Amino acid sequence: MTDRIYIRPIGFVPGPQSEHGNAIRLAGGMVYASRFAVILRREGQIAERWLAAPDTMAEVLGQLPDAVGAEAEAQWSNLTLAHPPIELGARTVRLDQPQVMGILNVTPDSFSDGGAHDSPDAAREHAAAMVEAGASIIDVGGESTRPGAKPMWEGDEIARVVPAIEACAGMGAAVSIDTRKAAVMEAALEAGAHLVNDVSGLTHDPRSAEVVARAACPVVLMHAPGSGEDLHEGGAYDNVVFDVFDELRARRDAALAAGVEAQGILLDPGIGFGKSLADNLALIDALPMFHALGHPLLLGASRKRMIGALSNEVAASDRLGGSVALAVKGMDAGVQLHRVHDVPETVQARNVWRGLRDAALTDFSDLPD
Repeated sequence: MTDRIYIRPIGFVPGPQSEHGNAIRLAGGMVYASRFAVILRREGQIAERWLAAPDTMAEVLGQLPDAVGAEAEAQWSNLTLAHPPIELGARTVRLDQPQVMGILNVTPDSFSDGGAHDSPDAAREHAAAMVEAGASIIDVGGESTRPGAKPMWEGDEIARVVPAIEACAGMGAAVSIDTRKAAVMEAALEAGAHLVNDVSGLTHDPRSAEVVARAACPVVLMHAPGSGEDLHEGGAYDNVVFDVFDELRARRDAALAAGVEAQGILLDPGIGFGKSLADNLALIDALPMFHALGHPLLLGASRKRMIGALSNEVAASDRLGGSVALAVKGMDAGVQLHRVHDVPETVQARNVWRGLRDAALTDFSDLPD
């Protein structure tokens, strides 16, 4: 019999009312939660649920089976973790507020902007514009991972990404390499990349965990169900939220066992990868729960097909409104990094979100105790 436990924040307030005992800080104070569902899962099925507040959580945790008690205590502690900044070369990216990661696809076949930035001059110009608009990190990718995309030989991928990485690093940008191949990671890090963003969660290439551990660089572990070339295959879930949570925990644990530093691990639920519209919506609604894993979160929902499915199947290039809406939803969930195509608009939304949040922190005299 296998028992699993999950602590899911379900009640949110606009600011720190912890002096009243009814809210705690999530994600280092980005958002505040007042109610929590504690869920026991047994053999894939929900066996029992409890509703708790911060001042009753100890009582609820004390009722849990011994097999899940330590995990529940760890999750409760993880929910309130304030993550330190990540150091990316000369740049420091703070994680006490939402940060924007700008997408630089140097590919002819990406689902949204294929061919738009695959020349060196176009890539450099677009990267510079994103940095000027407020992107904290530029994420360079040389292989499309859209459904049906053909796999690419690592030599061709290296030839695509290295000039773009060198250009970005040369302008002083923090640079991420979006790849699942160890050889590409090595070449990218040598060219000036500071972070590895692996859509396979370090499972595609048996050398990738070793490369990341040796470089001691931060890494994003994303969830995708496919184990082979097609990352979108095999997306069958008993409960998508709990299954993705468990898989991300397993990939995190495997990375730690391979020597990857815990402080450098970020997690991404993999919106759009082997998931239906209903799956994607469920994951986005459950984003606050993923803080219980104890690592910063990345959300990559920009221009994804789910937006088209909810918007009369508009083209990827016409999904700005939906992309910003999903980014703001992620901010409300305390997500630290937002991987987007439309940097100026997302940065503007982030700045307004931050202003509203800061205003909410100033005065609670008109709220009931």
